[in-house]
Amino acid sequence: MNTHQRSCRFFLNCVVTVLCWSLVGLSMAQAEVSSKSLGGTSHSNQSGTLQRVLEKGTLRVGVSLFTPWTLKNKDDQLVGFEIDVAKQLAKDLGVQPEFHVFDWENIVPALLKREIDIIAAGMVITPQRALKVNFSQPYDSSGIGLVTNIPLTKTFSGPQDLNRSEVVLTAVTGTVAEDLARRVFPKATIKTFTSSQEAIQAVISGNVHGYVEHAPITTFVALDNPKTVDEPLSKPLLETKAGFAVIKGDPDFINFLNAWIISHNADVWLAAAHKYWFGSLDWRTAIGNNP
Repeated sequence: MNTHQRSCRFFLNCVVTVLCWSLVGLSMAQAEVSSKSLGGTSHSNQSGTLQRVLEKGTLRVGVSLFTPWTLKNKDDQLVGFEIDVAKQLAKDLGVQPEFHVFDWENIVPALLKREIDIIAAGMVITPQRALKVNFSQPYDSSGIGLVTNIPLTKTFSGPQDLNRSEVVLTAVTGTVAEDLARRVFPKATIKTFTSSQEAIQAVISGNVHGYVEHAPITTFVALDNPKTVDEPLSKPLLETKAGFAVIKGDPDFINFLNAWIISHNADVWLAAAHKYWFGSLDWRTAIGNNP
């Protein structure tokens, strides 16, 4: 009887020992999985755009040549409202800005390929674009205006006469202005160009009847060419809001950009920069050319 009891106790002790070691092993395995999971999360956070920018000390900014958002001065250096904005943004981040110039239709693909960290190009916030990129809060507002060639439209009674099949209008390829021109003037022929400079030259030379573009480009064109170009509308065809564009799945960067915008709206830095570039032509003397 005693021998049987001792055998049972020995068996039970063995079972308990095995169970204990099994639980220890399971706990260690779970801890390892948890550690790997946490490590993966940490690595994912570190691979975010904001963290990479801070680690590398460089902010790669995508821009496109639209006066006065971004243009070149007499020394072939980039200047403009967006250049000032990007430089201030980089300064507040404690990094250096690195500018990359793209034709408009190539700027979003460049962001998606991670060739740049951010788009600062007066990009209008639209639902269609938000399917591809994430937008910050608006940091600038503008509008889309219209200028017309005076000799070609001198017999027109109003903008409604532009909505005819024999009328040719121009806009920059892939912009909100192009889409608006097609919607407001569906009967007209819309001829697009890859840069605003080409479109401006087309309306000045009389190759097109009118040019649909963001203000104040339309205002500048009319002021510079009063004998050949007119701005027939007292208000923009459409008011727009512009934001920074970044790649999707990067909330930390968006949060920083929104905080930056709120801060510089409060201290009126953004308003002052906008007034300088859009409220006068004083910048032309400063940059040393006449774009």
